[in-house]
Amino acid sequence: MTDIKKLNESDLKDLSAQASRLRINCVKMIHNAASGHIGGALSAIDLILVLYKKIINHYCQWDCDPEWGKRDRFVLSKGHASSALYSVLAECGYFEEEELMTFRKLGSRLQGHPCCLPGVEIPSGSLGQGLSVANGIALSLKLDKNPAKVFVMLGDGENQEGQVWEAAMSSAHYKLDNVIAIIDRNRLQIDGNTEDVMALEPLADKWRAFGWEVLEIDGHDLQQIYGAYQQAATKNRPVAIIANTVKGKGVSFMENNAKWHGIPPKDEEFIKAVEELKEKC
Repeated sequence: MTDIKKLNESDLKDLSAQASRLRINCVKMIHNAASGHIGGALSAIDLILVLYKKIINHYCQWDCDPEWGKRDRFVLSKGHASSALYSVLAECGYFEEEELMTFRKLGSRLQGHPCCLPGVEIPSGSLGQGLSVANGIALSLKLDKNPAKVFVMLGDGENQEGQVWEAAMSSAHYKLDNVIAIIDRNRLQIDGNTEDVMALEPLADKWRAFGWEVLEIDGHDLQQIYGAYQQAATKNRPVAIIANTVKGKGVSFMENNAKWHGIPPKDEEFIKAVEELKEKC
């Protein structure tokens, strides 16, 4: 098996500071737009940041062509967390950071759910569909003998959708070892705790029963995230990474509070949230 590398102290420090800055960007974007899904964006930042900065081949690192065929693909199935993806894409140089403040504005490229701009593979947000799309991309890559991988991020509440499990069965049936699903397991959805709305546990056993390799990690531990992505790339079948996260991560009054699934902070809350996050930069 390939040796699993570790992040050095410098990388850990840099990534941690970047994650806090990107959380500030998400808060600013959603406050400025007076609309958006803040809780699930803050829970997903660490996972998307490590993926783009340390794992996937994408054009800002390797080529000036956004359609570069051998790039790895990322599908944000939980498209309502678009502010997290946009923040990471700006950090990676896909567009200027100033454009983030056009989020959800009329005529902006940065719509409330991912739309067609460099770095976004598909428009997404109708929950349950992302893994099916990832399977289609992965199958085409296989047919082309293209070594690229497809990463797809799902919300945990999204795992209540029947289409997710049809797609999971298909991934295993077609032996799509180039598909890696990242499940943002923050345990909250718009209506409350996932286990009260429609219980998911034992979630890992369900994915294993569908023929997947499963890795469970702390979704805010940068070292664990980095290691899990590397492990996933060595498996000979599709891999589900269940990342245990905190909804609203980084802002004390938003953490583990379903209220913050889809509302913007008021002015006073915005100031407090940014102050807290700045202390972590």
